[in-house]
Amino acid sequence: MFVRTVYATGDPAKLDTAIRALNAQGRDLLQERPGYRGAGIFVDRELGKLLAVSWWDSEEARRNSDEVMRERRPSLMEPFASTIAVDNYEVAVFHPAGRPVSGGGLRVTRLEFDPADADLLADTFRASVAPRLETLPGFTGTSLHIDRSRGRGLVGALFADRESLAASRSAQASVRQEGAAKAHVTVVGLEEFEIVHAEVWGTN
Repeated sequence: MFVRTVYATGDPAKLDTAIRALNAQGRDLLQERPGYRGAGIFVDRELGKLLAVSWWDSEEARRNSDEVMRERRPSLMEPFASTIAVDNYEVAVFHPAGRPVSGGGLRVTRLEFDPADADLLADTFRASVAPRLETLPGFTGTSLHIDRSRGRGLVGALFADRESLAASRSAQASVRQEGAAKAHVTVVGLEEFEIVHAEVWGTN
């Protein structure tokens, strides 16, 4: 599968307006597009950050959907967003272990790597990282998204509640350190979000 991420920052006091618009008009627009496989909305209410992720069964479906969403996105984000960044990734690994729930937690790890090491990263994550994450209390799933041409990646680890997310920090730090060394990647960002909504319909 393929994903598009929309990362917006703005006034925390206006964040709920964007959430309501994305959960209503935004979801309707996505569901009308061929190849749509689900979406998620994740927020940092204290700092005023919103991460929206949509899943697609092909690169073409993702690209075609963006023709519509590119026009509507600014109005959906008003008056919250002061900056909006859009990125596209291939889903290299999808490892569900439960059903994410509203109010749960997401930890995002941003990576950089030599494009020649993209397969090494995917293999390492699948064989070594995901199985260890699955042992963490409250863990409900993880995925690795990569941009092969630019040598950039994003790891998402989902937890059933904010307490489990917080309790996993030390253990995931150890997994992250070992995985980064094996896969020859550099960690360039680490963030945590509250799950507002998350669902993906299959991986085939």
